[in-house]
Formats: sequence, C-alpha cells, structure tokens
Amino acid sequence: MTQGRSPDQAIEAPSAPAVAGDSSAEEAGGRTAARRGQAEQREGRVAAGLSELERWLADQIGQGIAQARQTGPAGWDDLARRLVDAQAPGVAGMVTRLPRVLGAEDWPGLLLGEYALLHLLAVAHRRAGALPGPLRQTVRTRVGFPVTRESVLAGPVVRDLWDVVGWRDEEQERLVARRVWLAGRATGRAAMVLSFSPVGQPPESFPPPGTTIDADLAFYPGASPLRALVAVRHGDVEAGPPPGTEISRVPALIAEVLAADPWADSWPLVLAGVVPCPDGLADGAGADVLTAEGTGADGLRTDDAGADDAGADGAGADTEGGGDAGADGLRAAGPGPGGEGDARPLHLPLHPAAGVPWRLLAVSGGRPVTVAAEWTPRGLLPLTVWDDEGEVVRL
Repeated sequence: MTQGRSPDQAIEAPSAPAVAGDSSAEEAGGRTAARRGQAEQREGRVAAGLSELERWLADQIGQGIAQARQTGPAGWDDLARRLVDAQAPGVAGMVTRLPRVLGAEDWPGLLLGEYALLHLLAVAHRRAGALPGPLRQTVRTRVGFPVTRESVLAGPVVRDLWDVVGWRDEEQERLVARRVWLAGRATGRAAMVLSFSPVGQPPESFPPPGTTIDADLAFYPGASPLRALVAVRHGDVEAGPPPGTEISRVPALIAEVLAADPWADSWPLVLAGVVPCPDGLADGAGADVLTAEGTGADGLRTDDAGADDAGADGAGADTEGGGDAGADGLRAAGPGPGGEGDARPLHLPLHPAAGVPWRLLAVSGGRPVTVAAEWTPRGLLPLTVWDDEGEVVRL
C-alpha cells in the first residue's frame, strides 16, 4: 500500500487517465461536428450554385443561342468559375467543355443537348431525395462530391480475367488523365481505371493493351458503375484476343448505359467480326455487300462518288440507302442499290476527330477483325485491333 495515502486517495489516483479519455472523446466529437457542419455548408453552396445554373439556362433558352459562337465562351468561363466557387467542380467541368461543340457543323443541336444535360443534372440534384440510391450517388458524383479511395476499396470487389482493351490520354489543365479500359471475360463487365499525372511526367504504370490480368476490381458506386480501382492483382494470364460483341447488340447496350446514367459520355466496346471502313465499322456479315457497292478489299471505296462523299476530316457523308446515324451512334441499315432485298450492313460511325483510320484499315485488309473502341455520343474512337492471327495492334 502506498505510504501516506488514505484509502480514498488510493482509489481516486487512477482517475486522471479517465479524464484524458473524456477529453479525447470530446475532441473527436468536436471534429465530427465540425466535419458535419462543413458538409452541410457545402450542400448549401452546391444547392445555391445549381439553382443559379437553372436560372442561367432558362435565360439562355429565352434569349436564343444564335450568338453563342461569339458570346458563349466568355459567359461559360464566368459560369464555370462561379460553379467552382459553389463547390460543384463536376458541373463546372461540363460547362468548360461546351466550347468543343462550336466547331461542329450541327453545333446548335449539340449545344442544346449539352444544355439539356446540365438542366437534367441540376434538377436531379434538387430532387435527389426522391431518386433511387444508386442514381442518387451517380448524380452526386457528376456534381463533384468526392468518393474516397478508402471507401471504394472497403466495398465489394469483382474478380475476373480483365482484358486491357485500350487506353486514352487527355490533357486537363496541368494534368494528364489516363483512362485505361478493361473488359471482364466471365462477367462481361466494363471497367475504367483512371489516373492522373502532371504534364511532362510519365503516367502511372499499367499493363499495355492486349494484356489479360487476373485481378479484383473495386467499383465506385453509381447506377452504372464503370470507374474502378485495382484492389488486388493476382497476375497476368495468356488468354488471346478478348471476346467481342456484335454490332447489332450495341444500340441496346448503349441504351441501357444511358438509361442508368444519362450523363455518360464514353463507354468501352469490344466489337467482334467487324470490317473497318473509312468512316466507321461495319458488320462483318455484310462485307460482301460493301464490296459489291464499291468498297475494295482494303476497306476503301473504289468508285468516284466515294471521294466526294468523304469530308475533309475523313468522316464519310451518308450516302443513299445508308440511313441516318441515331442518337446511339448506330447508322441504320437501309435498302441498297438492289432494293429491299439488298440491305447495307449495320454501321457504327467514327468520331469526326478519328479521321480516316489508316492503321486500322491496313491491319484489317478488308477482313473481319476484333476492334476495341471508345463509344462517345458523336461516334467511336478506335483504341486497339486484333488481327486474324490474334496479334494486337494499338491504334
């Protein structure tokens, strides 16, 4: 027993750590309350910013868009800055991309479509409480609310043999964003691994296109999950070319994606048995039709009209019987020169920025091949091709 202490003193002596524990608990509670207050403050700022966006869009439609090429970019820059101040960086990013549509011939329709998507996002955020959980998370992600890497990795994972079907780099201000597209062999799921690096520095290392990895992927939450993190990589496997989708199934696939996430602007596709053309990819089952109508074995038109139909950017104009490209980027087959019994093959147009895919045409030689491409609302961006011997060529 401690000398000179009463029994009461001996019992009370250990009470100091308890006081310290109480203090730590109070500090933790204070930090939690502070974070809650910051989150509520951000919610208020975002709501106010998107409310302003709705009014701004109403003004633009009321005034008309005829002068958008002259006055739009300055106004969009100012709007984007205000949305950044309102802590809605995702919406601000959509606004900063508006000038891209002005160079297109059909820019009025494209601009109205972008305005519609902005309005849909603002209204969806305002009515988020009535949305299903996955769609509500998609809306918050599109607005710009962050999802931590730790929370994603703590969620469920999907193990599969994932084919690396392509990647694309895009410079965003002072960063380079790399999108690596994956396709699961057993699950049929698509995935995108996104990384950023400063301009001038090498991006994060990842297996090249044509590689198949055995890995666990953790997907970011949403109604149409696409972005993922590699939680565990078990190793590489030799698996050959990836299984592909028929062109005829693409419209339903893209419709399903857009129904879940109307703001999706890219999606990976692996298309099997397609014949490259100067302005798109055609169903390989109709290759004989292409040849009969004046397309040689190398995928190039051999008639004089073909040269006139192709625009300066290499995207061929729609010719008689070819139908029109729909919102899903699929050009409908129509009656060919021979009438109703001579239908053109289904055709997926390329994005205008793709130009004439000379490398793809050379690999194909007019024969059906497997092609990985990035779907966008304006057409496909080819990524990778596997020739008839299974060799991979990055485009």
